[in-house]
Amino acid sequence: MTKRFSTPTGTVLVAIDMSKHRQEVLIERPEGGRRRRMTVLATKPDYDRLAAELSAIGRPIIVGFEATGNYHRTLAYRLLTAGFELRLISSVALARTREALHNGWDKNDPKDAQVILHMLRIGATQAYVDPLAAGINDLQELSKTHETISKTKTQTWHRILTHYLPLYFPEIGRFAGNSRSDWFLALIERFPTPGSITALGREAFALEAWPLVGRKVSKARLINDIYQTACTSIALPVPEDSAAITMFRMIIAQARGLIRERNRIEEIAQATLADHHDYQLLRRIPVCFSAEACPNLKRHISHSI
Repeated sequence: MTKRFSTPTGTVLVAIDMSKHRQEVLIERPEGGRRRRMTVLATKPDYDRLAAELSAIGRPIIVGFEATGNYHRTLAYRLLTAGFELRLISSVALARTREALHNGWDKNDPKDAQVILHMLRIGATQAYVDPLAAGINDLQELSKTHETISKTKTQTWHRILTHYLPLYFPEIGRFAGNSRSDWFLALIERFPTPGSITALGREAFALEAWPLVGRKVSKARLINDIYQTACTSIALPVPEDSAAITMFRMIIAQARGLIRERNRIEEIAQATLADHHDYQLLRRIPVCFSAEACPNLKRHISHSI
């Protein structure tokens, strides 16, 4: 939410329109509203030059900018460590204000710097929290990377279920279970086709599949069901050493690698947050969140009404 922050008298306002390679800077002094425009390249000498010139002004300075991907992070951190007060400009608020001030929605860097300056002047800004300075950069990267890997894992899992299994082993899909489980992927990586199972025979297959399946209830029956399924499969008769099955195994290996990476991130997150009070409170929340899934929660709700 965009909040109103009062601008102290005598404060120099600095508006920065961020981009990947260059930043458009507009500096406004309080006396007479005199302005100065600068172009700052995304290089250390230019960042140091900007920080030095702002420091040389010798007055309180408020810097405002719109978050632009992650391109703003390095300059923002440089200015923050130089002691300047930073304000974040909402992208939505900036777009609406630009449209109101210029009677149009077209965007250009010089115009955006003017709009940011206007929003600084009226105090329509947000507080900026730098992740590195606040000590949450590691947690942010853990969260973002976990999300990226989880999405990639889901896409890969769906590719296996909707493309490869219907062609090369349709019936095995009913044993897939939870997508977080690695045992199913380990099994089809070793036995990607019905022929790779039936070629061994029942006993030899059971011997090889036993350690792959892991700890399961009625494990022997499960392995026998998989063998019987392979014997009656309608899969395409593709040889196990074909290029198609090599591609299938490549995708399976990718999915298993993503599972290992996701588990590793969760281990790091657990170790990092183990002593954090808020994390401990979150861990106490029951797994079920619906009254239908959790009878105790349903009783609690009914008693509270």
